[in-house]
Amino acid sequence: MKTTSKTSESKAFGFGTQIRKSPYFDATLRWGAAGFSVYNHMYIPRDFGDPEQNFWNLINGATLSDVAVERQVEITGPDAAKFVQMLTPRNLSNCAVGQCKYVLITNAQGGILNDPILLRLAENHFWLSLADSDILLWAQGVAVTSGLDVDICEPDVSPLQLQGPRSGEIMQALFGDRINDLRYYWFADFELDGMPLIISRTGWSSELGYEIYLRDGSRGDELWERIMQAGQAFGLQPGHTSAIRRIEGGMLSYHADMDSHTNPFELGLDRLVDLEMEADFIGKAALTKIAEQGVSRKQVGLEIDGEPLTGANNEFWPIIVGSEQIGCVTSAIYSPRLQTNIALAIVSIDFSALDTEAEIVTPFGRRSVKVVPKPFYDPKKAIAAKA
Repeated sequence: MKTTSKTSESKAFGFGTQIRKSPYFDATLRWGAAGFSVYNHMYIPRDFGDPEQNFWNLINGATLSDVAVERQVEITGPDAAKFVQMLTPRNLSNCAVGQCKYVLITNAQGGILNDPILLRLAENHFWLSLADSDILLWAQGVAVTSGLDVDICEPDVSPLQLQGPRSGEIMQALFGDRINDLRYYWFADFELDGMPLIISRTGWSSELGYEIYLRDGSRGDELWERIMQAGQAFGLQPGHTSAIRRIEGGMLSYHADMDSHTNPFELGLDRLVDLEMEADFIGKAALTKIAEQGVSRKQVGLEIDGEPLTGANNEFWPIIVGSEQIGCVTSAIYSPRLQTNIALAIVSIDFSALDTEAEIVTPFGRRSVKVVPKPFYDPKKAIAAKA
């Protein structure tokens, strides 16, 4: 197959055979991927050059990103619907076949183990499209003692993300007018040159976008090149998920902005917890108690004074008021669009009010911060949800 890739030079990346490569790995190298990290025991491209240019490519045109690391946990069997409800505090009684839901997976203490996208493929057929944690093992362990008749596995499914304001035009060029019927947080079966796909109107960008789930990993290289070829007329660029845009949109990153010691109420995700539904779920008793007692800390948005940050934070920066540490910065970045440094942070509830001022301790000195509303841009998600 002829390729129109930017470069034919390959670089060696190696963490041993225990770190898996995605079906798109070789294609991303050809198209300029220069750095990777590990997510769900797989390589994920994190560097296609200047991250600010990657941001502008995303918000002004479209980017294609390898997110095959978003592994699927497939749950089937006669009791699949009942079992999936056991895993999450979100009420799934109104989740239709063909619909996606953002859900939380909680443990017995009400802590968050993952925040996947749930896809309902049939009455008793579900995928959990994962953030970075081993929910396949968790679900299989829960199933052992659940008494429910379910089968749980990781299928041969690898998503790509096509995101940005011109993504719809690219998808129409590939799939015709039928793609226009796909509503926000819904999905459908498609085929491209014989490649079996599921396409959803979702993505980790807060922009208009699609996730393209390839159901045959042997054809990953072909799918990547086919999309890039179709996208050239619309300015499509290879890229990676944008930390700038996801923080602007207040989108959470597991292990950074939350973990098993963080509960939904601390993040303001009360809408994802239904304590009144009849169905039981793991963590219901603990979350009921937390709801009654209230939380002692809360996630907030921050503006950070000073020169533009040169990259994302690699540590949890302490937040100080006087001599007291009142929380920490979990995700920080400079937004070239907003022309300010922005951050997500978790702080003591006593210091969570808007306009609260504090200082943060960074590797390059102290900086002043102020609590501000989040999300920082397009708070009603109108861009991503637009028809």
